Amino acid sequence: MALAGFFYTLLIFSACFAAICIIKLARMGMEDNTPPKREEKKEPAPPKAQPVYYIVEKKRTKRSYSQPREISFTDESRR
Repeated sequence: MALAGFFYTLLIFSACFAAICIIKLARMGMEDNTPPKREEKKEPAPPKAQPVYYIVEKKRTKRSYSQPREISFTDESRR
């Protein structure tokens, strides 16, 4: 009985795999049979504009720091 289940699973897998391959090949064939598009003559592209540069000010650092505060990851008030 288990051998028949394995056989049917293998049969369904191969049928689905074949169907997907056939669909992909058909889609590729349809794309190849389309008539080529006419290329329109394009005017030469205008020269590129000069790049814009932005001036960014550097953030000022602190000259003095306060005392570090203690961080607790447990809630001692619950205990």
